[in-house]
Amino acid sequence: MAQNKNAQIRYKALDKCFSNQFKRFYINDLIEYCSHILSEHYAQETTVSRRQIFDDMDFMKSEAGFDAPIESFKDGRKVFYRYSDPEFTILKKPLNPAEMASLQEALEALNRMNNIPGFDWVNSLQTKLQSGLNQEKQNQQIISFEENEFLKGLQFLNPLYQFIVNQQCISIIYKGFNADRENVFTVSPYYLKQYNNRWFLFGWNHKENYLQNFPLDRILAIDSCKEVFIVNTTDFKEYFFDIIGVSNDLAKDPVQVKIKLSDNIVGYIESKPLHGSQKKIIDNMTTLKVKLNYELESLILFFGENMTVLEPPELVEKIKKRLAETNNNYQCTSTA
Repeated sequence: MAQNKNAQIRYKALDKCFSNQFKRFYINDLIEYCSHILSEHYAQETTVSRRQIFDDMDFMKSEAGFDAPIESFKDGRKVFYRYSDPEFTILKKPLNPAEMASLQEALEALNRMNNIPGFDWVNSLQTKLQSGLNQEKQNQQIISFEENEFLKGLQFLNPLYQFIVNQQCISIIYKGFNADRENVFTVSPYYLKQYNNRWFLFGWNHKENYLQNFPLDRILAIDSCKEVFIVNTTDFKEYFFDIIGVSNDLAKDPVQVKIKLSDNIVGYIESKPLHGSQKKIIDNMTTLKVKLNYELESLILFFGENMTVLEPPELVEKIKKRLAETNNNYQCTSTA
């Protein structure tokens, strides 16, 4: 399976080279680029042989591969490679038999994990893979998943995963939403979490000596560094236990949040609890025990007039203030 994965990464890397009509890629360039992509993917030095590149090109040109129109062009004594059709890319091609077989193999492995405790997440992944296979076979989509195809930073997801697995310290070039310039952080990466369709990296900030989270869509670049990796001591299951979202002020304690619900959303909140601590809804009332943070406020505001915070007073005042500011914005708009 690992060999299949390596091959797919190489094919995509070569496809990018052959699609570039403005640069000449000689064999050494192809070797260097594929080695770089694999090294970045696995977060460790990986090299590709000259023979492997030629084998890959033969496969890509074959009917069993992608029918790729790869041609060689002489440049003096050297030869460079490029697609004869500038519009061609393997990314637009249907899955080939080898890829279909790999996906089917992955599905069979997931099937065996279905009833193992702690692997409930496999069900949704299995459905997603199966829907992709069925769409390839039937050319008809019958299920969709919530995704943001325009989300930035997803290209860092797998390299970060590999850095975490290999306990490799990294350097991050980062620019916050309101920052005037970029910042560079030295980080020991520990954990990746998805929340509200965004991905976040949690890691130890070496300069400030605290656990920090970095939204991937604000990261501009990552690279390995020679700093000593600081071993993780955080239990992330416990870290997220008392919060909604990703913001956790360790100096705060969880508090009881009492909420009144409208008839319109009682059924919805019963079927999709706001948090694991949510109590049974009685007379349209429920309580949570969580830390106060921005994500909690945003979740409450999302439900608008259908949700009212009764306790604690601190949260009531914050919600009232944000609603007043929102109302003021609309009053300014109407008088403009």
